[in-house]
Amino acid sequence: MDMHEHDMSYIEEAIVDYKEGATRFQDRLPEMTKGFFDFTDACFKEGAISQKHKQLMALGIAIYAQDEYCIMYHAKGAVEHGASEEEVMEAIAVTTALGGGAAFSQGVTLAMETFDHYHMKH
Repeated sequence: MDMHEHDMSYIEEAIVDYKEGATRFQDRLPEMTKGFFDFTDACFKEGAISQKHKQLMALGIAIYAQDEYCIMYHAKGAVEHGASEEEVMEAIAVTTALGGGAAFSQGVTLAMETFDHYHMKH
């Protein structure tokens, strides 16, 4: 397995890990998690702002917050909602304007690797 394949399996595994962890909490603490999941689902529905643009916004916030799981999850979501490479790169650039080098490093590595992975599959 080359390094690129290893990175891609890491991305897939990380998203599965997140979903399994969220399901575990949802199963064991349904009353505590229901409001969060309902709110999140409502936030990402099509509205005055398109789902694609909501995913790009979330990607930028995740990069700024240094949240690797959300970076992968929302880069994947951006692809699934039709974001182009240029749109993802611009979202990373805007985030970098506010977040500096830490945001840039997460954007040009993890966010773009995840975009590339799901863009090839989509």
